[in-house]
Amino acid sequence: MRVTRGLAAGSLVLAAALVVPVRSLAGQAASPALDQAQPLLTRDELRRATIRAVRLEAPLQVDGRLEERVYTEVPPITDFIQTMPRENAQPTERTAAWVFFDRTTFYVAARCWDSAPPDQWVANEMRRDTAQLRQNDQFGAIIDTFHDRRNGYIFYANPIGGMSDIAVTDEGNPNQDWNPVWQARTGRFDGGWTIEIAIPFKSLRYRAGQNQTWGIQLRRGVRRKNEWHYINPLPLAMGGAQGSFRISAAATLVGLDLPEASRNLEIKPYTISRLSTDRVTVPALSNEVRGDFGVDVKYGITANLTGDLTYNTDFAQVEVDEQQVNLTRFNLIFPEKREFFLEGRGIFEFGRGSVTGGTGSAGIGLNATNLVPQLFYTRRIGLNRGRVVPIDVGGRVTGKVGELNVGAINIATGSEAVSATPQTNFTVLRVKQDILRRSNVGAMFTNRSQSVTAPGSARTYGVDAAFAVLTDMTFGGFYARTETPGLRSDDASYFGRFEWAGDRYGARAEYLVVGDNFNPEVGFVRRDNLERSFGTLRFSPRPKSWRGVRKITTEATVEYIENRRGVLESRQQNGRFNIELENSDQFTVEANDYFERLLRPFEASRGVFIPPNGYDFHDVITSYAFGQQRPVSGTLTLQAGRFYDGTIRATSFTAARVAVTNRWSVEPTVSLNRVNLSVGQFTTSLLRARSDFAFTPRMFVSGLVQYSSADRAFSTNLRFRWEYQLGSELFLVYTDERDTLASGFPTLKNRALVLKVNRLWRI
Repeated sequence: MRVTRGLAAGSLVLAAALVVPVRSLAGQAASPALDQAQPLLTRDELRRATIRAVRLEAPLQVDGRLEERVYTEVPPITDFIQTMPRENAQPTERTAAWVFFDRTTFYVAARCWDSAPPDQWVANEMRRDTAQLRQNDQFGAIIDTFHDRRNGYIFYANPIGGMSDIAVTDEGNPNQDWNPVWQARTGRFDGGWTIEIAIPFKSLRYRAGQNQTWGIQLRRGVRRKNEWHYINPLPLAMGGAQGSFRISAAATLVGLDLPEASRNLEIKPYTISRLSTDRVTVPALSNEVRGDFGVDVKYGITANLTGDLTYNTDFAQVEVDEQQVNLTRFNLIFPEKREFFLEGRGIFEFGRGSVTGGTGSAGIGLNATNLVPQLFYTRRIGLNRGRVVPIDVGGRVTGKVGELNVGAINIATGSEAVSATPQTNFTVLRVKQDILRRSNVGAMFTNRSQSVTAPGSARTYGVDAAFAVLTDMTFGGFYARTETPGLRSDDASYFGRFEWAGDRYGARAEYLVVGDNFNPEVGFVRRDNLERSFGTLRFSPRPKSWRGVRKITTEATVEYIENRRGVLESRQQNGRFNIELENSDQFTVEANDYFERLLRPFEASRGVFIPPNGYDFHDVITSYAFGQQRPVSGTLTLQAGRFYDGTIRATSFTAARVAVTNRWSVEPTVSLNRVNLSVGQFTTSLLRARSDFAFTPRMFVSGLVQYSSADRAFSTNLRFRWEYQLGSELFLVYTDERDTLASGFPTLKNRALVLKVNRLWRI
């Protein structure tokens, strides 16, 4: 037996140089080599845990029942710590967990006791990777396979088998669309529920060899109590679900004898058939039948460097965008949903860190969207002016070389007639060096072979840094320049940020400059020609004498924006008061005072132009958010006040969800804004309804219907998804978009029925 040093200097922790072989299948005898003198969990004087993994000689039968003899012969890990709502307290519900591995697979299992009957458990979502799973009872693991205390993978599931996986980069940038091959099975016993998670080593990147060390965090959530338990202690500010992102606070997992990380080759071809009508294109299409095929290839260049190749990529199965209300004169940003661009996206984040860009208002949103530019915005590739541009071929390399994070993308797209898009090549290069414990410095380069401004290519260069010197203190920034045909001078942007994010006190200061000709054509700039100063102070006590109240937050924010000539264009002063209840409900009141200078007429709505002038106005916004773990949840928001030289009255019910059953949910959204100006009046409306039904965690059907008065369009999206084999999928998708301006039944603009099947081969 070897004794190694623990997590703190001077402390000794028993490590797992002695790996215990155990036979795992029912009916097989457990090995008598299990040394009870070697504890599976030890803690240092700061309560930081070291866990010893147990090796199995045969694969575990993953059925969620926990009936194999290994569960009686290997003692469980039970020393969980409550992190929310009472920091470092004893959990009110017991959890017993195990960590195993064999030649091919890493396992985590748990028995979760619950004093409430099953009909009071929060388990109302079964679909894989949905946001609602975070609002359910759950158990999961966070693993840091390179033990760099920065990056990791999250795997968890709820009592009815709904499962989710997330890739975390630099303790943030969560990628919920990362979809590795793994399994989770759950079961029940008298007094609780059980879970088994099996993750093939082929789905992970790691260092091979004997007695390897990983980081690990085990997490249990009891949502009806809004209570969270972790195996390693966390500060109260991070004690909820977001604590999973604090990779540096994970426990240490020792004793892993890992197989050689083979240079895995994954080949995923697809075939697609499409019946489509498009009355916008010239010439118009009517019930055109087409078929096509393509392929994605993934290859493990090294243990932590992965190459991807895509040919004739098609994203017909991707859900359509959700409409948004925009009462500003600046463009909105929509999230990326295409799988090829989602994997490894955290490496390509540039200069943003934990930037949130101001509190902003839920109503007119003058400064509600982050103004910090993005040097790389993936929706610039394969999409233009609302049209899909074909991706002919693309390649990507992502991963780490030592302490250097590397990302490289090169994609060639075809032409598209309606949007007048020519054939274009896109290149993105990103490097980021880990320094100190939780800090990094990096650089990025992008190139677009066909500029949208003038003939020629457009390039962007930038350097950035992010420093986390204390648990709650971070600072960083970036400097970037662009080269665009026809644009000279004032083509730089730079940004600096300081933040203190403690649980009780918080403060943030930012300074941003965006030149008038700063034009990252593979990125996104919401607003240019500005110098922005921003500051906020927060006080968030947790009063023990207020029964039912978990936290009170009072915050004051100031944002000041001048153009590059030093003329004030925008100012927002915001005061916000929030009460978070123990049941997760939240009540918020905020007051905003605005100044907005218009240098040219602003079309606030179709045909309603606000003339150039300086405008002072203000509003009050009140909202009540029902906890998302409830069978019926959502946020009701009321807004009243001035809007430029008129008034605004707004009502919305957003983030709503009705759990009809634990398989079927309905999510309605309603937003109405009534604006009365000296130049006219108008009402904007957004109506949306989503419904999802899960047959199993890997098979579901969903529907989305929406109407927006902004473009007078009514759209429908129906999707059936079946992961018929791990990593292989079948999609059946119907989309329909109609123009409601025409008389009679809304006029068809386009529609399509698509059948897509892919198949994963792992070599």
